[in-house]
Amino acid sequence: HNDNKTFLVWCNEEDHLRIISMQMGGDLGCVYRRLVNAVNDIEKRIPFSHHDRLGFLTFCPTNLGTTVRASVHIKVPKLAANRAKLEEVAGRYNLQVRGTRGEHTEAEGGVYDISNKRRMGLTEYQAVKEMHDGIAELIKMEKEM
Repeated sequence: HNDNKTFLVWCNEEDHLRIISMQMGGDLGCVYRRLVNAVNDIEKRIPFSHHDRLGFLTFCPTNLGTTVRASVHIKVPKLAANRAKLEEVAGRYNLQVRGTRGEHTEAEGGVYDISNKRRMGLTEYQAVKEMHDGIAELIKMEKEM
């Protein structure tokens, strides 16, 4: 990881490499640029397996395609009062709702990890933008409730 712990790489977890760029405050552009620069730098040294139709090949089939899972931790207490409703609304925007410690965990303090569902059939940028646009809609709905 870097000194600020805004960039780290996990080895041999769910996939051979999990490359993570993160920071507090919601500056998705900075997080995305850091990730792209790092991935490009790593790929110069270690080529990633890529298939013309399937995209990047990963050990976990749900990560095929761009492999990008862009997520934010967000508190939406009004929407979350009914978890099924939150998941239904998130689904409209191709978003997945998880607890803050990952898949199959509960929210902590009403904070959820919300990420893009789609990884195939779009670019990395489109995956992040789809998540961003969906989060903006969830925030708007939360404020209107």
